[in-house]
Amino acid sequence: MELRFTPEMQAKVERAAAENNSEAAEYVQQLVEHYLDHDQWFRRQVQRGLDQLDRGEYVEHEEVWARIEKMFRA
Repeated sequence: MELRFTPEMQAKVERAAAENNSEAAEYVQQLVEHYLDHDQWFRRQVQRGLDQLDRGEYVEHEEVWARIEKMFRA
């Protein structure tokens, strides 16, 4: 796979890679891997939350505020 960056983006990547003692290509590969891992984690968390909502496992807005107010009064 080949990627093309604007000169400005390439300069940013090269600068960031140098700051991390890495070659630009290796740095971009690590960034993409990190992004994909995070994206997968995020999607799982969203699905987990949606599943909880479907099961009725949630707290109403008013209850959240009541709990917060109780915390600050304690």
